[in-house]
Amino acid sequence: MEMKIKFKYKSKTPSCIWFESDYFPRKETMIHVDDLMKTGRVLDLEIIDEMGNSWSRKEFIKLNQELDKEPENIVVYFDGGFDKESHIAGAGIAIYYDKGGESFRIRKNELLEEIDNNNEAEYAALHIALGLLEEIGVKNAPCSIMGDSQVVLKQLEGEWPCYEEGLSRWLDRIEAQIQKLRLKTDVTVLNRKDNKEADKLANQALQGTKVHSNKRIE
Repeated sequence: MEMKIKFKYKSKTPSCIWFESDYFPRKETMIHVDDLMKTGRVLDLEIIDEMGNSWSRKEFIKLNQELDKEPENIVVYFDGGFDKESHIAGAGIAIYYDKGGESFRIRKNELLEEIDNNNEAEYAALHIALGLLEEIGVKNAPCSIMGDSQVVLKQLEGEWPCYEEGLSRWLDRIEAQIQKLRLKTDVTVLNRKDNKEADKLANQALQGTKVHSNKRIE
C-alpha cells in the first residue's frame, strides 16, 4: 500500500497554501509526517491511501498498527493451459505479498475438468487466484494482476468485448470477486517468457504434479 500527504502550510505571507505529495511506501508515512510537523507551520494534515481513504495523523497511527497485520503490496501471476486431446486443463498461480514486515509467496496449481478451451483455462486460473487472496485476508487493497492472456485481461479491463457465453460467465464471477474484496486492480499483459512461474505450475498440474505452498521469502 502506498500513501500520500495533503497538508495546509502557513507561509511567511498572510496566505495559507495546500500542498499534496506524490505517493510513497506506507512504512515511510510517519517519517514524512513527523518531519513536516517539526516545521511548526503545518495547520492541517491528512494522509490518503491509493483507495482514496483519508485519515488524520492520530487516526493513521492506530490504523498503521492494524495494516501491519494485513497483506499488502500484492502481485498476482496466473496462467492456464489446455490439452486438446484429453480436454483437461491446468491452472497455475503465484502470488507475492508483504505482511508484518515480511515477504511471502503462494504457489498453487490445479487440474481442471469441464473446461472447453485455453481462454477458459486462463479465466479459471484467475478465479482461483482471487479465491486465494480471500483466504489470506486481502480486502480493500490495491492488487497487481499479471498474466500472458490478452483475452482475459483486456476483457477484464473492458477494452475488448466478451461475446462467448462461457467466458462471460467466468468474467462475471471474477468481477464479483473483485467487488467483494474491494480490490483496486492494476492489470499488466506479460510476454509468455515473463510469466514462467505460473506457466510452469499450470504444466505441472497437467502432468499430475500438485503444488500448494505459502512460504516466507528469505
